Amino acid sequence: PLLPKLEVLNAQIKEIADKYGVGVPQIPIAWAIAKGTLPIVGATKTKHVYDAKKAADIQLSSDDIQRIESYAEKAGLYTIRYWEKEMK
Repeated sequence: PLLPKLEVLNAQIKEIADKYGVGVPQIPIAWAIAKGTLPIVGATKTKHVYDAKKAADIQLSSDDIQRIESYAEKAGLYTIRYWEKEMK
């Protein structure tokens, strides 16, 4: 039941990815970095390392961060974790 929601989420994230000229997988990595985390990215190919580097170079706007979190919430994915301060 979650798959259709994830497909919509990926389509919405693609809009943001297109804005930054990167692939969809790079946006969640950039989001995690923007939130102050150090994502552990699995890399089985050299391309994955280069993609992670590109993601680390993305400076998401606060509006884009809010959009990503809003999209995720609508898909039933909650992005606020215990290590984050509650945003008011």
